[in-house]
Amino acid sequence: MSRGNSILPPVYRMLAPLTLVCVLNGQAWAQEAGVTGTNGAPTATGTNFNAPTLVTSATETNFTLPTKMEREDFILATARYQANTHDWKEAEKNYLKLLVEGVPEVTRQTALFEMAGVVHSENDLTRSQAIYTQYLQRWPGDARTPEIYLHQGQIFREMDMPNMALVKFYGVMTTALSLKSDQLDYYKGVVLQAQVEIAETHYYMGRFKDAADYYSRLLTQSDRALDRAQIQFRLIRSLEAINKYDEAAQQAQDFLSHFTNSPEEPEVRYHLAQAYKGQNRNTEALQEIKTFLKEEHDKTTNDPAIWCYWQQRVGNEIGNELYQEGDYVKALQIYLALTQLDSAPVWQLPVRYQVGLTYEKLLQPKMAMEAYRNVLTNAVPVSGTNLAPNLKSVVDMASWRLNFLEWNQRAEVFNRQSIATTSTNLNSNQP
Repeated sequence: MSRGNSILPPVYRMLAPLTLVCVLNGQAWAQEAGVTGTNGAPTATGTNFNAPTLVTSATETNFTLPTKMEREDFILATARYQANTHDWKEAEKNYLKLLVEGVPEVTRQTALFEMAGVVHSENDLTRSQAIYTQYLQRWPGDARTPEIYLHQGQIFREMDMPNMALVKFYGVMTTALSLKSDQLDYYKGVVLQAQVEIAETHYYMGRFKDAADYYSRLLTQSDRALDRAQIQFRLIRSLEAINKYDEAAQQAQDFLSHFTNSPEEPEVRYHLAQAYKGQNRNTEALQEIKTFLKEEHDKTTNDPAIWCYWQQRVGNEIGNELYQEGDYVKALQIYLALTQLDSAPVWQLPVRYQVGLTYEKLLQPKMAMEAYRNVLTNAVPVSGTNLAPNLKSVVDMASWRLNFLEWNQRAEVFNRQSIATTSTNLNSNQP
């Protein structure tokens, strides 16, 4: 999963830019954001994203120059501002200015740590990994070690090295427990993020049984920082992947009762229908699908394309499964509901064709012929252009089946007439 979609909000974000102002008569510089504690771990964050300014004041009798420390603070504030505005290259240049001799160690630590994050944002994964490793070598046992392991694990996963990622994520918990610090909440947050990343990595590797186990454990925690909707969503996916349909259905029902406006709602409804189907609860699956397909448009205004995609997918997949299993009555109900979703020929032609096939299975040839004629009628608006190969194939098959049914109907009429004539002749020849 990409870093932009993390289940848990990052414990430590790039500190907000600070604005330094040197005022008249030697007043103190104002730090509006980005404070670093004495142990090197992050403390407060700010929300001011204005570009930092270095102001000196002069009068006829008084002139104040910024001190060396103030200039270093200004460079750090500038780098943070550039990082927050995605000016990665310039931010890296300013961080490098702070990695020279003579700069206080705590400032160099902060600069190297934040520069690794900037390089990661540039998607230079190998170099970012190397910078974090360099930090650990320079300052072993530092308070930032658990968080660095967390970032290294994320990078390893992005590098498609999930086993190495797991080693780092487990290392987060080991080091966080061994460090002595008064910032308990900070380290609890880092450990919680590591637990989420472990679950995500198992999910990424396709180890859905392990992933489901870790997601279930996370849901037992009451930490408000957890994105419970995303965790339960992943749990539902994992449970369905290992065919635990009963648990998947329970989790899906619970999700829908608590997160009705979630962007994942349409997909969760899809998984709920599949879970019912997996338990051979076809009637409940059919009811869920029919309800899902009838969702009002005003409920899909946030992202109608997503809703339409899942409505079409859930109906099509379950309908086809029911058709293959011979449950033609339920399959027909779904196919007819699907015809109401989209009027475009690219959708209508295949669905109407499937309706025709289902009517044939139900021994209703007249209704089947009507469905095939509907396919040919819907193809007329696009017949002036070249039909896509798949649509042309559908039209050709519908035309062939319509001709076959019409021929078969004429043959049946002829046969009935022949039988009637033969019976009449036989009766008239009797003494």
